[in-house]
Amino acid sequence: MKVVFHEDFYPVYTSDPAAASGRMEAIVETIEPHVEFVPAEPAFRHQIAAVHTEMHIQHVENRGLYEVAALAAGGAAQAAQIGLSEPCFGLIRPPGHHASAASAWGFCFFNNMAVALEALRRQKKIESACVLDIDLHYGDGTVNILGNRDGVTVVNVEGHSRSRYLQEVEEVMKNCRADLVGISAGFDNHAEDWGGLLNTEDYEEIGYRVRSAADRNEGGCFGILEGGYNHEVLGANVLALIQGMARG
Repeated sequence: MKVVFHEDFYPVYTSDPAAASGRMEAIVETIEPHVEFVPAEPAFRHQIAAVHTEMHIQHVENRGLYEVAALAAGGAAQAAQIGLSEPCFGLIRPPGHHASAASAWGFCFFNNMAVALEALRRQKKIESACVLDIDLHYGDGTVNILGNRDGVTVVNVEGHSRSRYLQEVEEVMKNCRADLVGISAGFDNHAEDWGGLLNTEDYEEIGYRVRSAADRNEGGCFGILEGGYNHEVLGANVLALIQGMARG
């Protein structure tokens, strides 16, 4: 399976856990034998401006974070584009699901998912999309930007037990009717991460459910990295999701 990535995601760009040293290396080391890497390219400014205000973009620039944030947004857009024809994963950072049109928090700067889906919509490559956010934290930015747009469904999985969580994913994907399914793939709900809920094999099941929904709809699917902070298990969790999406 193709994975969109760039070595410029390795350097530490802030002091937050999403930017921590060794985080991306831990993922790459685990998944490298199993995937084909595609070099990420930065999003165009007009693609970012389609979902963010100019004032917010300037704020990110003033913090010296525009280049890496634009590269993450561009990587997400590439993953979505590839996902139309084959499952794809965007191994990107900074994450994005806490970024709203005019503000951001929670280690996020630009909303990578929103940039990706809006770019495809404006190119008339999709009419409908479903976002499945599996991060521990509610993706408020994605909801703020995309939640009221025609043809877009945003679902934040909120099951408070492992069984209920997986059941919710299954129900959402059974009812999904969309040209493209995008996973905001946070792995901080893992048993050995902040959330303490899911096992590694559960991410493979989630990936498989998404792929099955995409196949049923004769559409596509992709995922992009959001949270996940235990470097010892993060690589295995990302690989599990990728393998589930690749099962077909």
